[in-house]
Amino acid sequence: MTSIWIAGLPLIGGAAVLARLAARRGRHGIYLMAAIGVVLVAAAVVLLVAAVHTPPASAAVTSAAVHGAKAAAGAGTAKAAAAASSGSNTAALLGAGIAVAGSTIGAGIAVAYAGAAALAAMSERPEVFGRAMVIVGLAEGIAIYGLIIGILLIGKA
Repeated sequence: MTSIWIAGLPLIGGAAVLARLAARRGRHGIYLMAAIGVVLVAAAVVLLVAAVHTPPASAAVTSAAVHGAKAAAGAGTAKAAAAASSGSNTAALLGAGIAVAGSTIGAGIAVAYAGAAALAAMSERPEVFGRAMVIVGLAEGIAIYGLIIGILLIGKA
């Protein structure tokens, strides 16, 4: 099931590149960005339907292990349990990686804009230093939240 979601990553990357190019086109770019959004939502729905209707690999391994356990008197059960747990480990680790990467990228973008605005404000009025640093610190907190979620997901793996 995780391979279905990984297959959608090039679509998301392509949509991001197209949206960046469309932003430079002015008024026509707005319509192009709306069309990209519609295509992206439609592709997400297709991926969701495919993920829901695809049986997990651990179910096939478990049913094969049940038949093998009847024949081998329990020898295949330990293998089936290990195979079933590895599928959930993969999903948890993939989710942890996505959480950390996404929050770090988002925090970097937020700090870039907030930091530039804070420096511009401080160059005109130096007394706003404290308030400006609070805003930049809030933007950095996004990365910390993603890191906490990643640690929690790794703990579940």
